[in-house]
Amino acid sequence: MDMENGMVTVPPGSVTLSDRRTQRSWTVEVPSFRMSAFPVTQAWYARVTGERPSAVHGERLPVEGVSWWDAVRFCNALSRAEGLTPVYRLSDDSEPVGRDASGDGYRLPTEAEWEHACRAGTSGPRYGRLDEIAWYRGTSQERIRPVGGKQPNAWGLYDMLGNVWEWCWDVYDAEVYGTYRVLRGGGWADEHWSCRASVRRRSHPTFRIDDVGFRVARGQRAAGSG
Repeated sequence: MDMENGMVTVPPGSVTLSDRRTQRSWTVEVPSFRMSAFPVTQAWYARVTGERPSAVHGERLPVEGVSWWDAVRFCNALSRAEGLTPVYRLSDDSEPVGRDASGDGYRLPTEAEWEHACRAGTSGPRYGRLDEIAWYRGTSQERIRPVGGKQPNAWGLYDMLGNVWEWCWDVYDAEVYGTYRVLRGGGWADEHWSCRASVRRRSHPTFRIDDVGFRVARGQRAAGSG
């Protein structure tokens, strides 16, 4: 599959999210949408933006060292490059992001979409044996790896667990953490317990580090979160 524009159709379904702090859980109905089969690679990111921000360089390595804002801007740039209507309205990092309901372009997945896509119809902590599906501390030799090197899930999505954490659209917990956004999936340096479908991490939208990247989605109106 082409690592650029290789989009997989995710079927509709439901997923139950939970918040450890409030002990609250909620179920979200997720309409069908499309998601990139791989995390955005450095080659794809450079082709769209002209930038190579990653600490370790390689065309097929996931782009990392990108903030949530960088990911949102990439989505808009990719949409424009393909003649689509950008989903996000933004000016700079200090301004709130608006969403254009008529936008048919690329966007970040919601947290509910991400977990539904990761699980691919499974109900356990992972969609397969961790060593076979993920680059994490036990398999990565503590370095980032080219995308697609492990087994995909049943819906054809690669590296949903391990390699790089992935930015999602959602605010993590506005009451406590303000604008912090959700990260999912675990990364190449993480222990096995961080590489589970339900694990949530948070970070400020300007944060950049060498184990955080993203993948893109598009399709039907985004599923909401709690």
